[in-house]
Amino acid sequence: MTEDTTDPKYAPPKNRFFDVHRPVFLPVVMLAVLFIAVTLIVGAPMKDVFAAIQEWMSDNFGWFFIISANIYLFFMLYLAFSKYGGIRLGGKNAVPEFGRVSWFAMLFSAGMGIGILFWSVAEPVYHFVEPPHGPEATVEAATLAMKTTFLHWGLHPWGIYALVGLALAFFSFNRQLPLAIRSVFYPLLGDRVHGIWGDAIDVLAVLATLFGLATSLGFGVQQVNAGLNHLFGVPSSTNIQVLLIAVITLAVSLSVASGLDRGVKRLSELNMNLGAILLIFLLIFGPTVFILDGFLQNTGAYLDNFFAISLWTESFEQTQWQNSWTVFYWAWWISWSPFVGMFIARISKGRTVREFVLSVLIIPTIITFVWITAFGGSALLLELQEIADLVGPVKEDVAISIYALLENFPFSLVANIAAIMLVISFFVTSSDSGSLVIDTFTSGGKLNSPITQRIFWAVIQGFVAAVLLIGGGLTALQTAAIITGLPFAAILIILGYSLWQGLETEYEKYELHEKAVEKESYQDIVKNLLKQENNGL
Repeated sequence: MTEDTTDPKYAPPKNRFFDVHRPVFLPVVMLAVLFIAVTLIVGAPMKDVFAAIQEWMSDNFGWFFIISANIYLFFMLYLAFSKYGGIRLGGKNAVPEFGRVSWFAMLFSAGMGIGILFWSVAEPVYHFVEPPHGPEATVEAATLAMKTTFLHWGLHPWGIYALVGLALAFFSFNRQLPLAIRSVFYPLLGDRVHGIWGDAIDVLAVLATLFGLATSLGFGVQQVNAGLNHLFGVPSSTNIQVLLIAVITLAVSLSVASGLDRGVKRLSELNMNLGAILLIFLLIFGPTVFILDGFLQNTGAYLDNFFAISLWTESFEQTQWQNSWTVFYWAWWISWSPFVGMFIARISKGRTVREFVLSVLIIPTIITFVWITAFGGSALLLELQEIADLVGPVKEDVAISIYALLENFPFSLVANIAAIMLVISFFVTSSDSGSLVIDTFTSGGKLNSPITQRIFWAVIQGFVAAVLLIGGGLTALQTAAIITGLPFAAILIILGYSLWQGLETEYEKYELHEKAVEKESYQDIVKNLLKQENNGL
């Protein structure tokens, strides 16, 4: 990415080691340290605390998460096909800074990453034996399992990311405001975004990002540990996972120091290459025709039942299934949205609103559906045909699911090693990208901060992920996402209204400009005709 030193966002750091916006940086650090300290001091009982918080918030606000996720998605579709679709991020003459392949690779790596590896096998298998409704372990249960997994990983999360990413890109590139969540609220708050209200918005955004990332990193390190245990007998324990976090955080620090072009871009492309190799492996040695058939059928079932499944709230069933799945996912994606949205915004200058929204919604969704069909669908086929037992391993340790699946195909050792490498690579990419994003938020929207500052946030992310694992494992990870996701879900609705206001003003400016150009052209034509007529006389 070319840096414009005349733009304040790219200005050289004032301090060699830290160049922060204190009203945001200090509260975030203090709250993060407080959380770490309390969790470590309380110890094991924190698991029960996390479980109680998750249950209360899910029971009382699950409906709000579900309606919010739908509002975000349909608002994005409206913008894509509205009169605002032709507005270009960065102005009429802006050109994209990354090619489409690199852009798509970074979109997918930042937006899904570790999670898709962790859940692509485990989630369909879970829904197969514990469906939200209906009989279990049947063909109908398998269809419902894939349809439900597609819901959680399909258009809705990308609608959330597109909303935040488009808002940040528009107000940063078109209005020259700092690349921070506060800037998006300028149409509503005016210059107050530079004061305490803006600081509060950015603090909440950073906390949501920090805990959303920690949730993903916690899943990732559990899966790395499970793979090492499965292949090489390395003990699967919290201590080993904390040690792995420390080692991988060191790799993240090196990548962060390299910057966006050399670090994140190359790792994102590596992720896509490794992922493509693993997917092609399964397509060749797995049930090829079934995967191709399944992709079409699963996508059709998802689209055919789209409104029913996306608005289902288990109101008549009165069970807790949705709290553990859909509500958690929507909260997780919302808590990730400042991070992914800001990262997408940074790499999307020069795209039109229509190109941005449709690309962010459709391309990663298709890739995700192919991946889930290949891995999750193959797992269900093996179960239905009683070729292998994957329910047992998944129930025993959800992190081992992808390795248990690959054991049923040739060259399983090589495939499992590649899977571990892919998890680690996604881990580094997510943490790397997250460090750059949090660093931007806490430095007041600057994109050229000191290396030590970026490394600081990479270490803090690792600390929070480790503490969540120590304080309650999977339950703690899910609770962290829900707690930070709930208030931010409300903020995103207001953010959408503010974005609409900004785009309306921009469109009016475009219209006035076009009319002025047309008027000027018409006047020039008249002058030329008069000139020609006079010359003729």
